[in-house]
Amino acid sequence: MRWLVCHPGPRWSVADVHAGWVEALQELGEQVSVFNLDARLTLYDRALIDTGKLPDGSLQLRKALTHEQAIALAANGILSACYQFWPDVVLVISYLFVPADLLDLLRARGHKVVLVHTESPYQDDEQITLAAHANLSLVNDPTNLDRFREVTRAEYVPQAYRPSVHHPGPAHPDLAADLAFVATGFPSRIEFLERMDLDGLNVLLAGNWQLLGPDSPLRKWVAHDEKECLDNDQTAAVYRSARAGLNLYRREAERPELSAGWACGPREIEMAACGLWFAREPRGEGDELLLRTVVQEVFPWTEAKRVQELLVRSASLRSW
Repeated sequence: MRWLVCHPGPRWSVADVHAGWVEALQELGEQVSVFNLDARLTLYDRALIDTGKLPDGSLQLRKALTHEQAIALAANGILSACYQFWPDVVLVISYLFVPADLLDLLRARGHKVVLVHTESPYQDDEQITLAAHANLSLVNDPTNLDRFREVTRAEYVPQAYRPSVHHPGPAHPDLAADLAFVATGFPSRIEFLERMDLDGLNVLLAGNWQLLGPDSPLRKWVAHDEKECLDNDQTAAVYRSARAGLNLYRREAERPELSAGWACGPREIEMAACGLWFAREPRGEGDELLLRTVVQEVFPWTEAKRVQELLVRSASLRSW
């Protein structure tokens, strides 16, 4: 079969999901063409127009397109790619930048549309709306799978890791930390971490931490520019270099009822594959798949101070 696999746009986290699907399909002998939505979004969003010279002789520039126009033009390239490659299946990773009417047009032209939903259960209302425009939806948490099946065929696909990226190995001295946490800094995670007294530990925070307040005690531990993120290869290197990790599920969702999931998060699987010990918040799939932690057995996860004590003890006992 011929597959057109659409990049999700962001070049971290979900980009690894994209890379994994491409690798898996190619290993199965499928014909795969990649639609580089990430590069197209960057190109259109950064295009500038010369609007004349300023009094000092320098050029005056403005953005050629609004953010919404850049997204529309980037996604519209999928139609051109289909005309040139004519895939049997268009596989869309995540859903952020591909409009529903484009999916309808693809299906009308005879292409099967498969959506890989990466934001379950937190954004399932929006994802289910888009799922109605696909032939098949693959979801990363089955909590609302019945709702997906009301509008389309849908299946649960567990989180996975890429052996070429996520594996044990030597620590990198520049990334050594007592505690490493790579994630999006949602307010619920920020509030939890700020209740922990981690002074005296070498802490490394990475990911998207733009929501940190100017006076947050966590700011000193962010390992890169706050406007940037950490790519997946670097994230795996962090996991191989730290003494302990942490998994906190977000509480932010479209509705409060959508915040409680069952499936493991991707970082749990990646940390385990890299051989990193980590404290994890209880969840159904993780309780079955991974060894139950002392945190779950002895005290409620909501007691941030107790989690802190466990992490401090583990960091002092483990060596690189």
